[in-house]
Amino acid sequence: MNIGYFMPHYGAGQVVTPAAAAANATINKDDEYVMCSNIGTNVCYVEIGLTGAVTATTADMVIPAGQQVLIRKGKGMDQISHISAAGTTLHIVTGHVPNT
Repeated sequence: MNIGYFMPHYGAGQVVTPAAAAANATINKDDEYVMCSNIGTNVCYVEIGLTGAVTATTADMVIPAGQQVLIRKGKGMDQISHISAAGTTLHIVTGHVPNT
């Protein structure tokens, strides 16, 4: 898939600061994709799931510093958990990929 076809849900973007302890952010449950852009200088990890049932660890999806990752999620999933041992900055936005 070419991520150039990703259509963000404008107004749904948020900047979070992953740290040594996992933290969660609420995301749009109806969008199918989450674009994660690590705009910081350290690696981070994310896990997507349901409220109360998601806690990121270093065994989850890695997002290297300076990189973007497009993740397809299940409908209804409304939380993204993030963690970074050294700390970083992560921009997340939900959206969709149109049929092409």
